[in-house]
Amino acid sequence: MSVRTNRASGLIRKEIALMLLGGEIHDPRLSGVVSITDVEMSRDLQYATVYFTMYGGEQEAGLEGLKSSSGFIRKQLGRRLKMRRVPELRFKSDLSMVQGEKIDRLLNSIDIPPPPKDGDE
Repeated sequence: MSVRTNRASGLIRKEIALMLLGGEIHDPRLSGVVSITDVEMSRDLQYATVYFTMYGGEQEAGLEGLKSSSGFIRKQLGRRLKMRRVPELRFKSDLSMVQGEKIDRLLNSIDIPPPPKDGDE
């Protein structure tokens, strides 16, 4: 990734997170805590894939809520950022946190006996 795409993705991530934190996006499907985990920009800065995770709400409903709010988000990004063209936003669920929690639960459920102490063989 170039410096330009890195900078643009970081700015977009920050601004969308601020919109969510400030309660600017009013969609009932975004009832839980939404966290923007990453933004990937295309080389020509025409498209931005926004990865998010949602706590305390339905991930699929959150995806639909963000998709329906994408026009408002783009409009706000256009006002806040000095970009020639605001990229088209594509939202995708980031399931890595959910999968990590699932793996943690599975590992914690395994009953592993403690290793034998020296001389207890």
